[in-house]
Amino acid sequence: MENELRFRQVHLDFHTSEHIPGIGSEFDPEKFVRTLKDAHVNSVTLFSRCHHGWIYHDTRFPNRHPHLTCNLLAEQIRACHAADIRCPIYITVGWDEYAARTHPEWVEVWEDGHKDGAKPLQAGWHKLDFASPYLDYVVEQTEEVLDLFGDEVDGLFFDIISAGGVHSPWCLAEFQRLGLDPATDQEKMRAHILKRYTSKLTGAVHAKKPGCRVFHNSGHVGPIHRPVMEDFSHLEIESLPSGGWGYMHFPVTVRYARTLGKDYLGMTGRFSETWGHFNSYKPQAALEYECFSMLAQGGKCSVGDQLHPSGVLDPQTYSLIGSVYRQIEEREPWCKGARPVTEIAVVTSETLRPGHGGVNESNLGATRILMEGRHQFDIVDDGIDLTQYRVLILPDAIELSEKFVAKINAFVKNGGSVIASGLSGFELEGFPAEHVGALPFSPDFLKSGDALEIPGEQSPFVMYQQGQQVRPTEGAEVLAHVYEPYFNRTWDHFCSHAHAPIRGEGVDPGVVQKGHIIYLAHPIFATYARHSMILHRELLLALLRRLLPTPLVTASGPASLQATLTQQGDRRIVHLLHYIPEKRGLVHEIVEDRLPVFDVSLSLSGPEPTSVWLQPQGKQLEFTHADGTTRLKVPVVDGHQMVVFEA
Repeated sequence: MENELRFRQVHLDFHTSEHIPGIGSEFDPEKFVRTLKDAHVNSVTLFSRCHHGWIYHDTRFPNRHPHLTCNLLAEQIRACHAADIRCPIYITVGWDEYAARTHPEWVEVWEDGHKDGAKPLQAGWHKLDFASPYLDYVVEQTEEVLDLFGDEVDGLFFDIISAGGVHSPWCLAEFQRLGLDPATDQEKMRAHILKRYTSKLTGAVHAKKPGCRVFHNSGHVGPIHRPVMEDFSHLEIESLPSGGWGYMHFPVTVRYARTLGKDYLGMTGRFSETWGHFNSYKPQAALEYECFSMLAQGGKCSVGDQLHPSGVLDPQTYSLIGSVYRQIEEREPWCKGARPVTEIAVVTSETLRPGHGGVNESNLGATRILMEGRHQFDIVDDGIDLTQYRVLILPDAIELSEKFVAKINAFVKNGGSVIASGLSGFELEGFPAEHVGALPFSPDFLKSGDALEIPGEQSPFVMYQQGQQVRPTEGAEVLAHVYEPYFNRTWDHFCSHAHAPIRGEGVDPGVVQKGHIIYLAHPIFATYARHSMILHRELLLALLRRLLPTPLVTASGPASLQATLTQQGDRRIVHLLHYIPEKRGLVHEIVEDRLPVFDVSLSLSGPEPTSVWLQPQGKQLEFTHADGTTRLKVPVVDGHQMVVFEA
């Protein structure tokens, strides 16, 4: 088995109702493989068991699809392997309608007694309880797959891995066994059930096939995954922008996921919207943007599709995928083994349980600001090694354990810098502010002093979300002050349409700095996520310039131009991306066009290269190098451009 994931994967959904006849009746192995090869696909996830609960190959279990006309999975694998196409095998876990119908007692139960899933006259799935005997069935069916296909198993993809309702008889018994309270310890039980599940499934797989690739999918990757990482061989970051995740889910999530030490790929879809939309196609530019973003973040690519019940791949789908995967294949020589290079760590403020595209607003705001400033950063938790970073950001309301406080204090003593906002950071040594309480007015206003230059600022600017009242500690410098309005808006005294204007001069500190630590009184990151006022972004970027005067990468161009840095051996690669999602309708963002950017001035801090190239075009660029920085001009960025700095 290859050690690394392949770059060009298709996730071939096959959730197929028992009311549809002729399953696989038109499957032609030669045509199937030719379609994949023509689309430059070299890995495809194929189905053993789907959300309907049906199995698509010969089996000893009673739930072989009632209208399956051939040993479909076996024929698919045989044909693909003959063409050097890898075939991870899909097994549903969380949703299985056959199991839910035949064993309704296996469905999750919530605290109020209702069972999870669609109501009796609704179409939809029911969530199965991992504490019930259903899990034994999942293990047995998985073991059968491993026995049937043996060395042909390239990996296993287990889907819908979450725990919601934890009040079934099996869960209640587990609460008692562990000495937990079912009224207050639900999150502990969910974490326990998930860890027991991943350990049991991965253990069962590796007992049959040591080293087999295993991934457990929950539609998101977050801090809850760190305790179970030993049960994962790699990560697949499901993130269909038009399917509920949005175009910012992947940039936020991948920057956390890649810190977990696993090989990873991004997963989008060819659908104009989300899974299960037949004959639904997104524009080529959108799929380019999504796949090039995966490369730029050091990952591989997966595109979701759904196979027609007949077993025939849709030509238009694979024309679309091929138009993008041809370009991915051209870029692979500069992406194999490449890893992101970063200098800023943002401590995650994710408090949502892993779910369908949930992104915490402070994470979102931090990611947008830093992407628009073209900074190189990761999103981290307290398990990270801080010594690899120059700046640590604590956005808005981070609760720090004693252990993490000690780690951050050591980081600062060794020359690292910290930016904290809102309620974050007061536990740290040498912090520039003491907490008094919440600021009395909201919205209020902020104005920088002479020591801080914010591009575009002439007057105090509104801070929409309530900040914290603080006193500067000894030796701290006040960089900006809070200006108060006449009053807060209430039913009996208000002004104009939104809030009252400024009254008088600034009083309270709004931004303070002491040594390598800067504190902002307002939750600047959540504010930017909600309100997107440019001065909020420029404030944060101005503060970063005080702590990081020579960032790894700088580039001219619009804020929508993205720049990320990867390293491949001694070679460094800057990925420049320019596509703009546009909300044209009521729900979805659309990317239809490439938007070229011309004459981009690019600089990269570090050793002088021997040569600089535009790839995959193979065009050499002139450059200068002085004061530890290489400077050059990129003639045009037409969608995606790699600038390769050879050592």
